[in-house]
Amino acid sequence: MDWPRRCLPKLASPRRVPDESSSRAALLGGESGRTLVALGAAVGLGVAIAWSGNEGLMRATGMLSIVGTLWVNAIRMTVIPLVVALLITGVTSVADVRDMGRLGGRTLLVFGAMLIGSALLSLAVAVPVFGLFPEAMLGKVPLPSGAAEAAAQVTQAQAGGVLEWFTGLIPVNPVAAAASGNMVSLIVFVFLFSLAIARSPQATRQPLEAFFKSLGEAMLQLVRWIVALAPVAVFCLVLPLAAQSGASLVGAVGFYVAAFATTCAVVTAACHLVAAIAGHRPRPFAQAMIPTQLIGISCSSSIASLPAMVQSADRLGVPARVSGFVLPLAVSVFKPAAPVAWIVGALFIGKFYDISLGVRELGIVAAASVFLSFAAPGVPRGAFLLLTPLFVAIGLPAEGIGVLIAVDLIPDMCATVVNVTGDVTATTVVAKTA
Repeated sequence: MDWPRRCLPKLASPRRVPDESSSRAALLGGESGRTLVALGAAVGLGVAIAWSGNEGLMRATGMLSIVGTLWVNAIRMTVIPLVVALLITGVTSVADVRDMGRLGGRTLLVFGAMLIGSALLSLAVAVPVFGLFPEAMLGKVPLPSGAAEAAAQVTQAQAGGVLEWFTGLIPVNPVAAAASGNMVSLIVFVFLFSLAIARSPQATRQPLEAFFKSLGEAMLQLVRWIVALAPVAVFCLVLPLAAQSGASLVGAVGFYVAAFATTCAVVTAACHLVAAIAGHRPRPFAQAMIPTQLIGISCSSSIASLPAMVQSADRLGVPARVSGFVLPLAVSVFKPAAPVAWIVGALFIGKFYDISLGVRELGIVAAASVFLSFAAPGVPRGAFLLLTPLFVAIGLPAEGIGVLIAVDLIPDMCATVVNVTGDVTATTVVAKTA
């Protein structure tokens, strides 16, 4: 295992020979085929159970979710120490602070360009698709269960949500930020701490660098053990979701889910194209991404998918000093699925309430998804805190947010695939320009 040594500036390189990356690539690559089979089996069996209406089988599938939850928790427990180790190792490997500034600038430019591309693609795909929405359903869709309550909760929380996010960028207690999963605040502290290490005397710097390199390698070894259980865990996670959602995928909700999934597929394909333009052959890139995408669609969490993203980036030959900086930042602030979710969501709610959205309204949503998505608070349904006033501004009722929350199960899974693919794609592009 020579990953720690590759973090040193004199050994970091944009390309690695296959033998060097193969040991870490094997972490996820060997499981991807079995995980894909498990995913397909869970979806098929879950839909069959949903259509059967057998309450005993439904309860049995619910019990299986316990196994999946334990597995997701096991992945999540590695995230904080892995983020800390990767970011500190990545920053300290850049000897010149000016080089770090250039790396950060390139990263933000790539994030911005990809968000704009995602917004434009989402408009190009979703607007024609919703032109096919059945006229008989316009304004006649029953309000999903729990939608009104969800909208009320989000509306009540929106007043201080964004303000608290900005004032909380500098954590009062970094340990508390880590414990609460406040990734943005944690990233700020760790980045500043990394710069302090990089500027410290050699006698102080070397032991700290060695410790965090060793910590990162130990976390990756732990991830290997956890990911080896992916086929069983994915089956146990997806089966209850499929059983729960299968019967509801009809009518207007089914149309929304299909439109969302289609738009996500196009944006994901565009990420693959961007990687190809950056110099990665399509097939190896797809093979490197499959394990990460499977984990993302199973646990619906970009943060929980971070260990898998690290492996995918390594398999693609991304230098550790680049992936260690870009990926933790990406999972915190870069959400390429936000334009998909906001644009498709606005179009669906417009049809739901039979309210026409013109070029102006859709332009406002698209622009907001690019410039405001980074500010979504890192709490459950945090993005809806920003979407609620936006809906009101374009003439959509706030209750529409509750509708999106009520039918968010499968769209959230699709959005996570877009996010993890976009995060790794952005990392490879930054690596090419570093």
